Parts: sequence; C-alpha cells; structure tokens
Amino acid sequence: MSIAPAEQETRPETRSEDYLWTLNFGPQHPATHTTLRLVLKLEGERVVDADPEMGYLHSGFEKIGEHLTFNQYVTVTDRMNYISPMANNVAWHHAVETLLGIELTPRGSYIRTIIAELARISDHLLCNGAVGLDTGAFTFFLYGFYQREVIYDIFETLCGARFTNSYTRVGGVSQDFTPLVIEKIRSFLKTFPKTLDDMERLLNRNRIFVDRTKGVGLLTKEEAINRGATGPVARASGVTRDLRRDEPYLAYADLDFQVCCASAGDCYARYLVRMQEMRESLKIVEQALENLPEGPVNVGIDQRTSLPMKQQVYSTIEGTISHFELAMSNRGFDVPSEETYAAIEAPNGELGFYIVGDGDERAYRARCRPPSVLHFAMFPHLIRGHTLSDVVAVLGSLNIIAAELDR
Repeated sequence: MSIAPAEQETRPETRSEDYLWTLNFGPQHPATHTTLRLVLKLEGERVVDADPEMGYLHSGFEKIGEHLTFNQYVTVTDRMNYISPMANNVAWHHAVETLLGIELTPRGSYIRTIIAELARISDHLLCNGAVGLDTGAFTFFLYGFYQREVIYDIFETLCGARFTNSYTRVGGVSQDFTPLVIEKIRSFLKTFPKTLDDMERLLNRNRIFVDRTKGVGLLTKEEAINRGATGPVARASGVTRDLRRDEPYLAYADLDFQVCCASAGDCYARYLVRMQEMRESLKIVEQALENLPEGPVNVGIDQRTSLPMKQQVYSTIEGTISHFELAMSNRGFDVPSEETYAAIEAPNGELGFYIVGDGDERAYRARCRPPSVLHFAMFPHLIRGHTLSDVVAVLGSLNIIAAELDR
C-alpha cells in the first residue's frame, strides 16, 4: 500500500486559531456565583474571545406574567433578582400603577423608597463582597455579609420573609412600618457607616486587589452608552444618568442625594461607585425615615385596587367584600386597554417593565428589561486581551444575576 506524497511530505500552513484552547467557565464554577456559562477561547493565558451563554433556568418569567394577576406576579419578581428582591417588587408595581393611573399615598411612597434603598445596599454588599472574595479578600467578604444579615432581619421584622419578600401590592404595601422596624432601621443607620469605613480600609489600597482591578475591563463612556449600560456600570464610565434624579419616582424628588460617578470605567471604578452609593443610600433612608408622613400606606378600599389591610378584612364588611373581590373572584381591577413602560433605578441599573393591558386583571403582555442581560452581553468586549484570572474580576464587577438572564 502506497502513501500519498501529500500526506508524506507536506502539511498545510498552520493558522493561529489552531492553537486556541476552548474553556468552559461555568455553569458550576464557584466564581460565576450563579448559573451562567462562558465559553472562552484562550491563547495560552490570554483571552481571545468569549461567548456568554444564558438561559439555564428556563423559568419563563415573562410568560408567567400573562397568567398571574398583578398582585400574584410580585412573587415571581422576587426570583428575578434574588439579591435585592425588594427593588424588583417596587419596580413591578410601579409599572402596574403607571398603567392603572394610581398615585400612592405619601406614607406608602416613602416606605417604598426606604426599602428600595435598603435593597440597594444589600445588593452592593454582595457584589463588592464577592469581587473581594474572588480576588482573595475573604475578610472583606465576611464584613459585607454580616451587614446583609442585619438588613435581612429588618425585612423579616417588616413582612415575615427574609429572602423572597413579596412586600409590595398594587396601590401600596402589605404591612405598615411598626415601631420595631423603625428602631432596627435606625440602629442600622448608626452602625453601618463604621463597617463601611472598615471595608474601605481593608480594600481601597490593598495592593493585590488594586492590581487585579485597575485598568481591567475598561468601558469608555461612549461604549457604555452605545451598549445600553446603566446603573453603577455606566456611572463608573462617566455616564451621569440616574432615574432617581432624572425621572423621579416615589419620594426621591423630596430627598437630597448625590449621583455617584467615576471616569476610569474599569473594575476598580465600578467597585468605588458601589461603595459610595451605599453611603448615599444611607442618607436617603435617614431622610425618608425621619420625615415619614403619617396616614395610610395603601390607596384605600374605596378605589377597589388595593388589597385591604388584615384588620379591615377581619373587622369591617367593606374590607371583607373588597378582599374577596380582589383576591378570590374575577371582579378585579378596572384595567385600561393600553400599554405602558415604567422603570426604576434598581441596584444594577435600569429595571423596567413593559405591560399591555386588555381589560383583564392579568397582563396581556408582560416584558421585563433587566440590566443583567445587557451587561452580560458586553462581557466579551470587556475581557478580550485580558488573562484568564481577569475573568472573575470583570464578571464580578458586572454583578450578573442569572435569573435576570432568563426570559
């Protein structure tokens, strides 16, 4: 048997792509923090390209929104971002109330503002704590998680749930603040700044952390705008947009706070923006708590939109009838056949809901605009040219929540 000369003598010219390694990063890797997958192309230790893959949960969050009532769906929003579910509760019912033309009571508006900012602090503590953990700062991570437990205690005292709170309702909230809740929030406002100071001393000038985050994952202002970045990711690149200031909702127009921005656009800048935003959130919570209006937290049963408080259900015939009509029968809200989009400044950026009403107490179409989808899509742009060890730093600085990636 003869061997062909081409096989014996010649070899095709080898291209550089033949030397690239393909590496699966996730979905079980501990540094992904959640169920997502990155397919990396490596040339040695250098990342040539990355393919972000999403959709591992298959929960169908948006389709569920077309089968649950406007109050029932709040339990699903808890699962969209399980790091700051209170903010998702606020975002959903803010969009529903925009569709229905409902204006919150002053007390209900202030209460929602307070819980949204506590959720922001909790989210930023996890994000920065996880970035510190991934780059070797384990003590920093523990400092942050202890304070998250304090916030969990506040939420549990408020509504009975620590993690998936389902606190808001159409036209208000499920429970009013009690004296114990106010006392715990005030205690947190006094103790948390000391912890923030300690965390900054641990990490701001830590040589290892600075070297691993400065100049890594650069995102310019123009790129941030063109790629749809919002929240701390955009503000760390110099985009001075914050819906709390630019399109005020709830009680933000009455409160004094600063929009935290940076210009470097790297992982370190995103870390600094989140650290400073927690201090601004403390200012917002303190102002809202000390100026908390008196009065009801819900718009009232006479409008037939807000679920009555338990005391009204148990002690008045009007409350019992209203609760039955809204929760048990098909005689729900008077929903206009219109469409609307409303968004809030969630911890990770613009979180909006597009809702189409057709007269039914369920949405004809419920579409979510979560920040993680857009931020995850820009990951390949941020990581190209960096090393494999930079993957965890860049991914952590974006704070991707896998459940937000699920459609």
